[in-house]
Formats: sequence, C-alpha cells, structure tokens
Amino acid sequence: MADITAAMVKELRQATDAPMMDCKKALVESDGDMQKATEWLKERGIAQSAKKADRVAAEGLVGFKLADDFSQATIVEINSETDFVAQNEGFKNLVLKTTEEIYSNSPADVDSLKATSFGSYFAESVAKIGEKIDVRRFATLKADDETVALNGYIHSNNRIAVIVLAKCDSKKTAEGLVPTLKNIAMHASAMKPTTLSYKDFDSEFVESETKGRIEALKKENEELARLKKPLKNIPQFISMMQLTDEVLAQAEADIKAALKEQNKPEAIWDKIVPGQLARFIDDNTTLDKEQALLDQTYVLDDKLTVAQAVEKAAKDLGGTAEIVDFVRFEVGEGIEKKVDDFAAEVAAQMS
Repeated sequence: MADITAAMVKELRQATDAPMMDCKKALVESDGDMQKATEWLKERGIAQSAKKADRVAAEGLVGFKLADDFSQATIVEINSETDFVAQNEGFKNLVLKTTEEIYSNSPADVDSLKATSFGSYFAESVAKIGEKIDVRRFATLKADDETVALNGYIHSNNRIAVIVLAKCDSKKTAEGLVPTLKNIAMHASAMKPTTLSYKDFDSEFVESETKGRIEALKKENEELARLKKPLKNIPQFISMMQLTDEVLAQAEADIKAALKEQNKPEAIWDKIVPGQLARFIDDNTTLDKEQALLDQTYVLDDKLTVAQAVEKAAKDLGGTAEIVDFVRFEVGEGIEKKVDDFAAEVAAQMS
C-alpha cells in the first residue's frame, strides 16, 4: 500500500475542495493514485471541483480592445502576485500596451509575443514594477465576413471580459444584432459558461458529473429530511446529451401513464403532456444550464435560453442568426491559492 503523505492530501483537497479526512480516505482506497482518488470522491458526491474558481488567488487585470466598427476584439489576462501591484498605474499601462500589441499584430501564442521586440519591453517593465508578472493567455475574434456580428464587454472591475461572435443570414441582420451581442456578453460575464453548447461536453465527463451530482443531492436530502424540510428532486440525467429519443419517448409514456392513473380525460392529454415533458427536460439538463452558454436561461428574459434570445432578436430584424463562438476570461480562474503551513495543518489532523 502506498504511503499517504500530508502533501498528497493537500494536493487532493486543493483539487476537489473535499474535507481533509475524506481526501485521506480516498487516497487510501485508491492506493495513492490521485486521479482514482478524485473519481472516488466525485462518485460519492464529495468533490466540489466546480467551486475551485471561488478559491483562486492570482491577481491582475484583463485587457480589452474592441474595434469601433465591431470587426475585431481582443482580450488579454495578465497576472500579478498581489492586488496592490494590479492597481499600480505602471501595471495598468502595461496591460493596455500589451492588449494593443496583441490586437494589432496577432501573435500566435504567449511565447511568440515574448519573442518579439515587445517581449523585451514587457520584461523591462516587469523589472521596474518589481514583482512577478505574466501574460497568462489572450484571444482575438474577428468578424471577417459582412454576415458575421461581433461584440464584447469588460466588467467595471477589469477582471472579467467576454467576446461573442454570431453568424447571420445578412449584413443587415449582423449590423442590427450588435447590441444584442453586448447583452449576451454581459450575460456570460455573470453566468460563467465554460463551453458554447451541451454538444461540446465529453461523454465521460457527463457520466462522472451525473454520478457525483446525484450522490450530492441524496446527501443533501438526508439533511433536509432530518430538518423536516421539503426534499429536492433527484433527476435521472443532467444533460441534453443523455436525453435520447428513447429516453424522451419513455418519459412521455410515463407522463401518459400517470395521467391515466389520475383519471384525466384522454381528450386533454395533448394540452398537458407537452408542458410536463418540457419540465422533464428542464429538470434533467442542469449541467447544460450551468455551463453551456447557448443552453443557459437568459438573464434578461428567463422565458428564453440564450440561443432562443439570439434567434428572437434576429427574427425581429427580419433574419436569422446563431452564436458560433465566444471567449470569456476571468482573472485567476483555475489558479489555486497558496496556503501557508497547510501541510503542517493536515499532518496534525492525520496524526
């Protein structure tokens, strides 16, 4: 059996946000294999990997530049060690100049940017500021066709920026859709989508998430039952990816069977079934609504998804449109916080 060290427990806890003793047990059960231990926690509804963003510690700012004619937009994340430096005028100016450089010259990646003459300027500026500063990532989207619409948004704290791109049927629709895309970018800023559509999810990821979420809800219901509070519904599925024609046909059959048992007249079933089937889909696509932009409930109209909101806006303009790409950066997203003396804390609790 592998020797489970305090450092291993620390690493697993930081990756999953699970309690320390559960992390130790998971490592013991998995013979020290970090990946298997993570899956062990997720399958029992213990891991809270989705909450990692709440614990990020990287500081810095996001740079944002949008063309006046909405033909191109660039966003850049530059990290500093402290918020104090992130608010320094020298740092803010460096973010501005870096964004301008990337917008104008379109380097392939961070290494390519550093290999240019601008890379030398960046290094000199960092030396003057006196703290470790890195260009973490950047992205540029272009409306390189007259039927493509583009817009973006940067939040007032300069820590979140979004670009959204839509393909339209005509130049008229593309021009008219620009204000809507800013609203979609603001939506994405607040709702934190990680992908465009549920179709982008990996099937193994969905399967793993399904097990973990169901187990987490079961544990939550145990506590609600103890407190004599209403229990939460436990879905069978979490993504439209899982709702095959067979699954939907069975759901419809179950709804009709329930109506028959309730002695509801068959003549009115066609008025009841669509609503209940829509509720079934809504209850069984929670992952999509959390992480897939097109499938999220639109913040400006909760009767529509984001995809439906764009479709409606285009229809009002006499055309059609769909979002085909987006980029969202949030400072420090996915970077773990450094915790002083954490290993000592874990070791003390394990002894």
